[in-house]
Amino acid sequence: MVWLTRRFAPDARGSGIPQVMAATADPDASMKRLLSLRTTVAKLFLTVAALLVGGSVGREGPTVQIGASVMGYMHKLMRVPLRASVFIAGGAAGVAAAFNTPLAGVAFAIEELAAAYEQRVTLLVMAAVLIAGMVSLGIAGDYVYFGLVTQKLAPTRAMLVAPLAGLLGGLAGALFARFMLAFGRVGTGPLGWARNHPMATAGLCGLIVALVGVASGLSWGTGYETARSIISGGTAPWWYGPAKFVATLATALSGLPGGIFAPSLSTGAGLGQLLRYIFPDDPGGAVALLGMTAYFTGVVRAPLTAVIIVSETTGSRAMLLPLLAAALVADFVARAVSPEKLYHGLSRRFAP
Repeated sequence: MVWLTRRFAPDARGSGIPQVMAATADPDASMKRLLSLRTTVAKLFLTVAALLVGGSVGREGPTVQIGASVMGYMHKLMRVPLRASVFIAGGAAGVAAAFNTPLAGVAFAIEELAAAYEQRVTLLVMAAVLIAGMVSLGIAGDYVYFGLVTQKLAPTRAMLVAPLAGLLGGLAGALFARFMLAFGRVGTGPLGWARNHPMATAGLCGLIVALVGVASGLSWGTGYETARSIISGGTAPWWYGPAKFVATLATALSGLPGGIFAPSLSTGAGLGQLLRYIFPDDPGGAVALLGMTAYFTGVVRAPLTAVIIVSETTGSRAMLLPLLAAALVADFVARAVSPEKLYHGLSRRFAP
């Protein structure tokens, strides 16, 4: 699949969010490359194929790229001039539809895609997200992505658990981001060899994903079922988080089309499972939510988006303050470990 991607649609590789960021620099040229019909179709089918064979990928990054492309083609069809805000709105709509989280779509557009872009983007983003949310509700029904979580932490316990979750999640997430960014820059040593031999690297990464998957039995795909079990109060093996971390990193480094949103949330749930061993007397689901929020923040460096996604996908409004505390600590730690944001760094590889 990596060979097919590199041969026929090289701009479909990876998440899709960096491509949308790069596309805002030259909207018209991007419709011929980063957001072209060929790239979009390849992204759709290759992401589905990656999930079918057990790749640790998510659908959220690809829906950002596909959503931006759809918005672009609709503007061309209606002969409306393209602006960068069109792609930002389409990407935000993709996040909203993928998770059934309209607020998270708006937050992600503001924190990541727009990056202090002009104010007129706000209305377009909110309209696109609202429509995407209504379409998602009409097709998939009114659902909470991870199921309703009613567990919560006492304020005194939250003051203890949330900072530690933020520290560990921010560190682990930043290490993931730093390795991803280093892979595209280092020209010598093992990383340099891997960059110069993409097919051999893809084969090696696939072998790692397969071995980890067979050994754990849990690291395949998005990790949705395991994450839902953990945050619902169930248990998973202590090694689930590390196994999912390795599988997701290997899948992402291979160049396979697919996102890291859902796998990162699942890895964060695995981190929360480890925290439960430290805080056995606290509600397991609530602790897992802190791990999800902290790790996702460490990877993406978008704390507001992390809090809103986790709260919207679990209905855990009683956990908003602890989630925010964990996210802010994680963002501070991740900023120290990996100063450059992951998607911003990756977007430079797609710059015209």
